[in-house]
Amino acid sequence: MFNVTTKSMQWGEETLTLETGKVARQADGSVIATLGETTVMANVTFAKEQKEGQDFFPLTVHYQEKYYAAGKVPGGFFKREARPSEKETLTARLIDRPIRPLFVPGFKNEVLVMCTVLSHDLVNDPDIVAMIAASAALTISGVPFMGPIAGCRVGFVDGEYVLNPDVDDMQGLRTNPDQRLDLVVAGTRDAVMMVESEAYELTEAEMLGAVTFAHDNIKPVCDLIISLAEAAAKEPFDFTPPDYSALYEAVKAVGEEKMRAAYAITDKQARVAAVSAAKDEIKASLSEEQLADTNLGSAMKKLESTVLRSDVVKHGRRIDGRALTQVRPIECEVGLLPRTHGSALFTRGETQGLIVTTLGTGDDEQIIDALHGNFRSNFLLHYNFPPYSVGEVGRVGSPGRREIGHGKLAWRALQAVLPAPTDFPYTIRLVSEITESNGSSSMATVCGGSLSMMDAGVPLKAPVAGVAMGLVLEDDGEFAVLTDILGDEDHLGDMDFKVAGTEQGITSLQMDIKVAGITPAIMEKALAQAKDGRMHILGEMAKALTEAGDFSAYAPRIETMTIPTDKIREVIGSGGKVIREIVEVSGAKVDINDDGVIKIASANGDAIKKAYDMIYSIVAEPEEGKIYKGTVVKIVDFGAFVNFFGKRDGLVHVSQIENRRLNHPSDVLKEGQEVWVKLLGFDDRGKVRLSMKSIDQATGEEAPKEKEAEADE
Repeated sequence: MFNVTTKSMQWGEETLTLETGKVARQADGSVIATLGETTVMANVTFAKEQKEGQDFFPLTVHYQEKYYAAGKVPGGFFKREARPSEKETLTARLIDRPIRPLFVPGFKNEVLVMCTVLSHDLVNDPDIVAMIAASAALTISGVPFMGPIAGCRVGFVDGEYVLNPDVDDMQGLRTNPDQRLDLVVAGTRDAVMMVESEAYELTEAEMLGAVTFAHDNIKPVCDLIISLAEAAAKEPFDFTPPDYSALYEAVKAVGEEKMRAAYAITDKQARVAAVSAAKDEIKASLSEEQLADTNLGSAMKKLESTVLRSDVVKHGRRIDGRALTQVRPIECEVGLLPRTHGSALFTRGETQGLIVTTLGTGDDEQIIDALHGNFRSNFLLHYNFPPYSVGEVGRVGSPGRREIGHGKLAWRALQAVLPAPTDFPYTIRLVSEITESNGSSSMATVCGGSLSMMDAGVPLKAPVAGVAMGLVLEDDGEFAVLTDILGDEDHLGDMDFKVAGTEQGITSLQMDIKVAGITPAIMEKALAQAKDGRMHILGEMAKALTEAGDFSAYAPRIETMTIPTDKIREVIGSGGKVIREIVEVSGAKVDINDDGVIKIASANGDAIKKAYDMIYSIVAEPEEGKIYKGTVVKIVDFGAFVNFFGKRDGLVHVSQIENRRLNHPSDVLKEGQEVWVKLLGFDDRGKVRLSMKSIDQATGEEAPKEKEAEADE
């Protein structure tokens, strides 16, 4: 019944296995990849005909984590996997980015790639396994795909690169000083196609070394996929790239000069209008048959690309007239918004971001339900890209894949400089509102986010800046690397290479290639050029702010205290009764973790002190010889009981009330009266002995004669 093909290899410390022929046999390509005990199934289907009039390549990639893979039941009311998590969305993008450029140019049939996590051993991250499975399924499906690609993850510990580190090693790098890198690289056997990373101030040489290490380790995986395809691949789909050379020549003859004139305009909006007008003029000169050709869009784009690319490579001339290494003018402003905790407006040319910081308490941390377990995050970054930022109208809804991806890139870039939670016990939320966009709004978010957090008083280790690099690579090998690319340079170029970091090193690197990979020499030049751009931007940012500013009056103050873990139950009380009372009486928020660390938060300093004192009185022990303020709670013939330390009471014997003989304690005391007492000690039965007569009841200080008596003794 089954015609199963299996290929395996030793990869690092685990065995990588690819299998096809048993499951999902009606899909065009189906591969189950297993690394260790993490298993992912990838299924590929593609339409055998192109939709009429379609002028783009409709590739869709889905990645799904099934909770049964880790032996878990989904949370929530419905107990069923629902909308994609952030991890699922980011992984789908991670797979999409390296495979998209490798489909044969001109192929516009619909393609669907679905990756499903079937088993997770809590050691090997399924995202890498899914990427390999997707590549293998595409390679054997017959679709015109110029792969295969493979991917791997790289860590960096004690100067050594680590292949596919464990999931736990990559979790919470900020609190793990030994692990300085979480890098994912994808590529073909010949070249790197995609890079995504979170780094902790690595040098350019260290980062380039990590990419090279990764590429060396994915080559044998590419060979394994080829071996599987040789045994199990379907016949290649009969597809011949369309020849639209005649149409292109007609478009070029009519519109080249008009397009060159349009791209000579430096202002974005004016240039967009001129390019649109040039296209209209080109269309007006074409025949009905040419206008109906589905390749007209491709011919137009090729003309735009030719105009832009030739000027860059041959003449070093960019759309807006800048030199290849020049960064656009930068303006930075902080403290714009009066009631927010921190704000910054970062403008670079025609790209602008308004980034706002909000400081919260432990209650505001995000609880993330993942396959490998629940964890909490105290740093949130949300990126918004509204249509008006590019002068357009459009649908406004929940964030899409692009917004989630750009936000995560900025999040990774800023992670490395955040203070330790023990030093700064706040939840930090950044919201980036992109108000203008013409190239790399994610890097504007990094720069503005760094300034905004410093404006809020967050003690960052160092400011972070980011810059987007571009590439124009000609067929003859001649190339140009562009600093701080515009939107059109990104759209018509061959590379989007984003680098963020401090003066000391790189904190994030993201690279996407639209051609069949780049060489180490090109990447080395791009990294060096990006460092110069980053240093320039950091200098411009320093004109606005160089270190953490004053704490906002509207932000909550948080103090921490640590109590013995065996006292946690006493502070919480039965059913939470005690902790609720502390919150209600003090007006402060109180958060207790399992380690005995308590965070007390309020915008009112008196509320924090009140809560602190109430907790301290529960967990601390009274000290012999110290003076306390208490309240008389009961009067008896032989003295008075005084509540002096939290819920602790002690006896003031009638002989210790005053320096004279009293008939009855009620002669001078009444219930509810506040008094000063000194702890004399404990009797044989552990009962507390207190004294009033040794204390000046007006000041709460020890009476002078008592001090003299002690001195004489």
